[in-house]
Amino acid sequence: MSMETTAWSAMYNAMFAQQDRRPFSRETLRRIWTFARPHRRQLGWFLVLSVLLAGLTVATPILSGRVVDAIVNGASARLVLGLAALIALIAVAEAGFGLANRWLSARIGEGLILDLRTAVYDHVQRMPVAFFTRTRTGALVSRLNNDVIGAQRAFSDVLSSVVKNAVTLVLTLTVMLSISWQVTVLTLVMLPLFLLPARRMGTRLARLEREGANHDAVMSTQMTERFSSSGATLVKLFGRPSEESAEFATRARRVRDIGVRTAMVQEVFVISLTLVSALALALVYGVGGFYALAGRLDAGSVVSLALLLTRLYAPLTELASARVGVMSALVSFGRVFEVLDLAPLVAEKPDARRVPEGPVSVEFDRVSFSYPSASEVSLASLEEVATLDTRGGEEVLHDVSFTAQPGQTVALVGSSGAGKSTLAQLVPRLYDADTGAVRLAGVDVRDLSAASLRQVLGMVTQDGHLFHDTVRANLLLARPEATDEELWDAMRRARIDELVADLPDGLDTIVGERGYRFSGGERQRLTIARLLLASPRLVVLDEATAHLDSASEAAVQEALAEALAGRTALVIAHRLSTIQSADLILVMEQGEIVERGTHTELLAAGGRYQELYRTQFAAPDTAEPEPVR
Repeated sequence: MSMETTAWSAMYNAMFAQQDRRPFSRETLRRIWTFARPHRRQLGWFLVLSVLLAGLTVATPILSGRVVDAIVNGASARLVLGLAALIALIAVAEAGFGLANRWLSARIGEGLILDLRTAVYDHVQRMPVAFFTRTRTGALVSRLNNDVIGAQRAFSDVLSSVVKNAVTLVLTLTVMLSISWQVTVLTLVMLPLFLLPARRMGTRLARLEREGANHDAVMSTQMTERFSSSGATLVKLFGRPSEESAEFATRARRVRDIGVRTAMVQEVFVISLTLVSALALALVYGVGGFYALAGRLDAGSVVSLALLLTRLYAPLTELASARVGVMSALVSFGRVFEVLDLAPLVAEKPDARRVPEGPVSVEFDRVSFSYPSASEVSLASLEEVATLDTRGGEEVLHDVSFTAQPGQTVALVGSSGAGKSTLAQLVPRLYDADTGAVRLAGVDVRDLSAASLRQVLGMVTQDGHLFHDTVRANLLLARPEATDEELWDAMRRARIDELVADLPDGLDTIVGERGYRFSGGERQRLTIARLLLASPRLVVLDEATAHLDSASEAAVQEALAEALAGRTALVIAHRLSTIQSADLILVMEQGEIVERGTHTELLAAGGRYQELYRTQFAAPDTAEPEPVR
């Protein structure tokens, strides 16, 4: 490693030394070993090669000194050529071992990244919906990227560096002391001049980097918000483009100024350390040359000392900052383990059952429910707050009981916030009830396997979410083995086939992030087509027609009527016109069922349902689409 490279490495590690370092425990080390254990054989060979490379690093300067002595002493050409050939052989061996060492490092590091990422990804998928409603997506993705890669450095970089540099340092010092302890001690005296600037400049650079990163983050946030279709529309309608541009330009100029200052600090730092190393080298040549002229040292020994000096400062600086690398890697491991330590609130039992065959009934038996508190489902670091919100635990469903018999359609109506969607989320186990039981076909959902629930139940939510993928891929989520004919049939029944057929790439058209290339009604019809493709025995519709215009709603109601025929259904509806023919209507307010009955019975009762109905249909020109049958 050259002196300049060593300078850059020292500066880099000094910068990392300024970052937050959290305490770690033996338990953390034990858990790290559980991830490293599958790679222990490769780790063993990796360490062996690191030791061999360290030995070869010291061998070349010694042989170079022998060559000089042979030339000065008038030795045979055969000896000189032999030594040169040996140096070349060592260089080839060093290159080969270096490649093998790098291959092992990559295999271990990338394998560890794979293990950690899959472990975190699988764990996050088991987390409740409340986890995702609280967590900032960017912070969570950072755990899967930055922190996992930071943890990987412990094996691919830090471990190799510590072993190789420790061996190199011991061998180099031993050889240098055996050649001339006086020159060796003088070179070590200059070491503080090499290390102290690294820490001082590293602190300054870390401050500049943090300031620049903060401005970059603000600019990124501004661009992300303003460059989205909804954000750009908002700026055009209500924003002040000139002020927006001025604010952005101010941030950009600050980033520019910080970049210039950072570049100059880096250059001054590298030049300073390179100067110190050059002075140390001059000291070796001066003192060593003086001893050589006095007959106390061979000329070849002076050359060996000079070459060994370049191999002494590098491991010294690397080992001096090794603790920083180790601590940084341990911090990354700790941040990954933080996520893995969040226990999923919904867990599948080892002996989970399948939903019984045949028609499915839904029973709520005295169900009460409270949303989990932040401490149960989230981390302050994932929410990017100092402390977690202490609120939570208030009961939102109170002693709810009802039964949807096989083939029945049960509608849930009521004011916003009454608990309708919360109740629906308990059926597919997005959450679990606190007390009471939710049963499908007479079996508590907590005793059923997740795969069985997915096969039996189909749900359409309010937002009609689509992945940034093709129309085909979004539909195949429901049934991966479906043919194109079945896809078109489902879309035809959802009244979306003509639209998809007119798209440039048909089924292979990218729908855009969250399906933004489609209107709200079009997205919803695609999600309904996905439901129809799945053909579940139990259907949950959470405001499935909320984003449809009157014409689309009438068409989709026909499709839903076909989809619900012979199936058990829970339908959450704001538009009462869509559920008038439901077998049972439940009116919810403040987490309780306050009324139940058919449309006719509830109107006759003159209660809350009649009030909601009259509010919606007070206008004489209000249309009443055909209800779900």
